[in-house]
Amino acid sequence: MPRSPRRFLVTALLAVAVSALPSLALGSHSWGGYHWARTSNPFNLKVGDNVSGAWDTVLDTTIVDWTKSTVLDLTKVAGGTRVKPCKATAGRVEVCNASYGNNGWLGLAQIWISGGTHIAQGVTKVNDYYFNTAKYNTTAWRNLVMCQEVGHTLGLDHQDENFDNANLGTCMDYTSDPSSNQHPNQHDYAELVTIYTHLDSTTTVGQIVNGSAASGWGQLVSSSASDRSSVYRLDLGNGQFVLTHVIWAR
Repeated sequence: MPRSPRRFLVTALLAVAVSALPSLALGSHSWGGYHWARTSNPFNLKVGDNVSGAWDTVLDTTIVDWTKSTVLDLTKVAGGTRVKPCKATAGRVEVCNASYGNNGWLGLAQIWISGGTHIAQGVTKVNDYYFNTAKYNTTAWRNLVMCQEVGHTLGLDHQDENFDNANLGTCMDYTSDPSSNQHPNQHDYAELVTIYTHLDSTTTVGQIVNGSAASGWGQLVSSSASDRSSVYRLDLGNGQFVLTHVIWAR
């Protein structure tokens, strides 16, 4: 994997092919139908707080933003893991910050899949190696990245992946200027309704899956023509797997 300080990547799991056109905001940006299994709406998803003081308000903002959805509520609870390596906890999302190093990525999200399409646990990490620099140490950048990575753990994909397009007013939009892309927009909330309209007969909230940490990204399964994105698959056995979607920005 390229390791250049002139690049950062945002990693998220479970990707579908995404067009880098502004019109994407008018279409679906579900991550291939992957979702938390539950038997009723709104469902309550716990978010483990493993972040330090610089991120407390940012995480609180993200939780309030996504809880505005009519189909889910996020509840902040005490963290259940160490920030390194930030292992997942079954049935919830763990959020961590640490200086993960000069490895090219600014933030990432990971989702474990069980039963074909069901999210069983998730992790969001933000990399203080970059957020402690003048460029990224701003409220706007912190809000955008935290909001986007937690959004991925709910089953959302990006609305737009072209950094040079006009901002769509959502944290699910890649941009070089985060000022107006710090929170979800109405299309994100509408997409969550679409994703979670179907109810399940069982729930993955609180269920145990195989393994709490992904060892690497697994095998490369696809990449875009411009090499701006790549998808990897890591099989965990027993029908469980992790898909890692890597987006590169120059």
